[in-house]
Amino acid sequence: MSDFPSDRAKPGLWYKGTGLSFALLASCFAAWGLAQDLTTPLVAGFRSVFTMSTFAASFVQFAFYGAYFLLAVPAALINQRWGYKVGVLTGIVLAAVGAFLFLPAANSLTFSFFLIALFVMAAGLSILETSASPFVMAMGSEETSTRRLNLAQSFNPIGTNLGVLIAATLILPRMNPATDEQRNAMPLDALHAIQKSELLAIMGPYLAFAGLLLLIGLSIFFLRTPHLRDATPQKSTASGSTMAALRRLLANRHYSLGVGAQFAYVGAQVCTWTFIVIYVEKLVPGGDKVQGAWFLQLGLIGYGIMRFVMTWLMGYFRPAALMAAMAVTAIGLSLYALFYPGIWGAWALVGVSSSMCLMFPTIYGIALHGLNADTKLGASGLVMAIIGGAVFPGMQGYMTDLYGSAMALIVPTLCFLIVLAYAAFDLKSSRTYGAEEKKAG
Repeated sequence: MSDFPSDRAKPGLWYKGTGLSFALLASCFAAWGLAQDLTTPLVAGFRSVFTMSTFAASFVQFAFYGAYFLLAVPAALINQRWGYKVGVLTGIVLAAVGAFLFLPAANSLTFSFFLIALFVMAAGLSILETSASPFVMAMGSEETSTRRLNLAQSFNPIGTNLGVLIAATLILPRMNPATDEQRNAMPLDALHAIQKSELLAIMGPYLAFAGLLLLIGLSIFFLRTPHLRDATPQKSTASGSTMAALRRLLANRHYSLGVGAQFAYVGAQVCTWTFIVIYVEKLVPGGDKVQGAWFLQLGLIGYGIMRFVMTWLMGYFRPAALMAAMAVTAIGLSLYALFYPGIWGAWALVGVSSSMCLMFPTIYGIALHGLNADTKLGASGLVMAIIGGAVFPGMQGYMTDLYGSAMALIVPTLCFLIVLAYAAFDLKSSRTYGAEEKKAG
């Protein structure tokens, strides 16, 4: 079913004169994708460097996703007071500061200093993501906002693939192969020399990332942005107070259910990408971590390609219908990998990764549709839902310990069922989009 009536010309993806602004914001989507997947291998890296337990090293993810959760609402307040452009620039500068903190952290040889650096960087990325996504949606007509956001999000997998590649080629190979027992038996000076070398290897890509962020930020700062829909600062009024806006958001079922769907989706995404390596290592004959990493890379490539394909298809089909089809596909492939573990199960998980391509931006776009003045605060709730990436992987890890890698796939499968339910809810609702909405009104 097309989103646009046949007797009316389809609107452009963005307003005239905003193409360069859109391109710069798209580069931000790639940048935070790079940071997220560059950070994932640090769990294994820090466990080795500081000879700590996997649980202790996993505080890397808690610092990262915790910052996303805690900074989303302050980001919304920045957007409300000063507008999206200031929010984007604030996020870029704070993320760059956090990345630069990797230098003193490496020199300190202290794990807690790295957690502080990661928290500050992720806090900036949280503000950046909370600001950039609705900023992109405001760059054109509301009827094409979900498709436009999907296009911008299509650049995120480019960053994620680059992050995995950098970690695999520039960080992990430079980790010393000495075991925990060998490190504990070393003289302190020798151990510190090894740790310093490993931490400098971790530090280098983050310093380059900080420089890239500042370059993007300077370009956005000097670029004149034309007046955009809902992108300007808002004056505080009694009716527009934060608490009143929160009550309106909670009463909006498309929004409140969208936050729940986003929470489940991010959990499914992190579960799929985190545990595919373990699945290959444990259940594929002759499989190991290296082979598992290649399956992850293939899944990310498929995810990126399908993002562009789905953005094109949204010109002809309702986004919720496409999301429902992809959710059904992800559920089917997850169940196949669960009941038929092995090499073909691993390939099914690659297909699951590709099926996730449009879910995040589509949930985002549907949930924020028509919120108008409440969009800025609403965006923060959807970014806070990213905390699902810290909750569900722990559940899957617990299931893996008890029942094995295959049975643990029930966790992301249930998450995809929630996404499917949200897509069905939107399709069955009386809500209309774009030009259809204007005709109905």
